[in-house]
Amino acid sequence: MKSPQVSIIMGSDSDLPVMRQAADLLKEFNIPFELTIISAHRTPTRMMNFAKKAHTKGIKVIIAGAGGAAHLPGMVASISPLPVIGVPVKSSNSIDGWDSILSILQMPNGVPVATVALNAAKNAGLLAVQIIGSHDKAVQEKMTLYKKEMANGVAKKYKRLEKMGYQDYTKE
Repeated sequence: MKSPQVSIIMGSDSDLPVMRQAADLLKEFNIPFELTIISAHRTPTRMMNFAKKAHTKGIKVIIAGAGGAAHLPGMVASISPLPVIGVPVKSSNSIDGWDSILSILQMPNGVPVATVALNAAKNAGLLAVQIIGSHDKAVQEKMTLYKKEMANGVAKKYKRLEKMGYQDYTKE
């Protein structure tokens, strides 16, 4: 088994239904990853050790999901030299997810966290693939094919609409 290139971490197992999207996407691209629970509030020493050492284990990107106060992505980003992608998770104790979004999005200068939309772990996985693809031609080619297939899917949908008699106003 290859060493993981991406670490998917979350503050609680209640985040797993959302964070699984990133794991599934990475599987689709055959990118090895690890997935675990690290709480910024309940296991701060574990979080600090993880953030200090992830890059020494061959990890290239960290995807960190958290709900509520959502300190995990920012705290990890403050310690690790790796890019961190934050996934705000709408949790049972959240304010419609806004607390999570703003906690991850509003990082101070010097501590960047790439932030995706609420519960959008799939986009976090795609961003991790693109980061890895910037240095790995095979991964980049898979991403190019993925985007082409996505565009083809949209083309099928608008052609179906045209067959139903709807006008395509983008044609000259």
